[in-house]
Amino acid sequence: MREYFSRRRAALRSLLADSGVDALLVTDLLNIRYLTGFTGSNAALLVHGSGDDKTIFCTDGRYQVQSATEVPDLERVLDRASAAKLADLAAEKKLGKTGFESQHVSVEQHEDLKVRFDRVELVRTPGLVEQLRLVKDEQEIEALRQACAAADRALEDLVSAGGLRPGRTELDVARDLENRMLGHGSTGPSFDTIVAAGANSAIPHHRPTSAPLETGGFVKIDFGATVDGYHSDMTRTFVIGKPAAWQEEIYELVQRAQAAGCDAVLPGAEVSEVDKAARGVIVDAGRGEEFGHGLGHGVGLQVHEAPSLATTGVGTLSAGMAVTVEPGVYLPGRGGVRIEDTLVVREGTPELLTLSTKELVVV
Repeated sequence: MREYFSRRRAALRSLLADSGVDALLVTDLLNIRYLTGFTGSNAALLVHGSGDDKTIFCTDGRYQVQSATEVPDLERVLDRASAAKLADLAAEKKLGKTGFESQHVSVEQHEDLKVRFDRVELVRTPGLVEQLRLVKDEQEIEALRQACAAADRALEDLVSAGGLRPGRTELDVARDLENRMLGHGSTGPSFDTIVAAGANSAIPHHRPTSAPLETGGFVKIDFGATVDGYHSDMTRTFVIGKPAAWQEEIYELVQRAQAAGCDAVLPGAEVSEVDKAARGVIVDAGRGEEFGHGLGHGVGLQVHEAPSLATTGVGTLSAGMAVTVEPGVYLPGRGGVRIEDTLVVREGTPELLTLSTKELVVV
């Protein structure tokens, strides 16, 4: 398993060379986890361009035992002020140009680092690790696959147990679903579960309340599980009782748009064109103004990360990226539909990780 992390650090060194720096001070905890496997709450990592033999990991005494298990292959030092300690060591070792994650460092932290790097040139190098994180390796994809499976099974259990019935509140359903995900291997929800009943389903990111589920209303559920730090993201929309014609109409429209978006998830596709493929279906139906958010986003160690599938998105998809496709149509005061999947970009057709049915389920 350690080879995954050593390979990631080796890939990072190529980016360091391209950026003209000799080392990188990594302070973002998710990036540290990606590069080392460390899961604690305080750490810093000085990645040396010449190899792991000069790379140093720092955490504090609370994680002495944990770091020995999780980061056995790097030199480790203990200091509560982890980033400052590594900055001092970089200066002592008279490193050349040293990059830092400027997007994750406050002005105050930057000023402190400048003082400590008084004998070393400190260079802004934003987004280097995030650039690597765009494309997932097979270990990451397997964690995503397991997270999606935990969410799928929890939703199946919820529906089978009659968990979507009139009288239950949005909060009841959200708590029930989150507990069921824990029972299927999730370490916690990817984000605050969205359960939106009736007219609330027209609010894209509605927060669950004591509003009851009612016959004749939609129930939109946006949720995810977490496995080994990786997040799933899925939305399904149900209807309680016989659906009205307008409900069937917008559900079928979103279903077609979502299928078009998924079909467009291909290596080399412009992210804005993927958005356009799904959005065009809704626009052509005269409901473009009722779809007011981007089509999707990357997912991994964060539930929302690059790339952005949106009209303003920039860049192209590559094999191994994990993204969501989640078009919606929202009718204020009446109800709304969103259908969302997590997929991995593959040659040919994408790999669908969220497998719950996308047919309109009547409960």
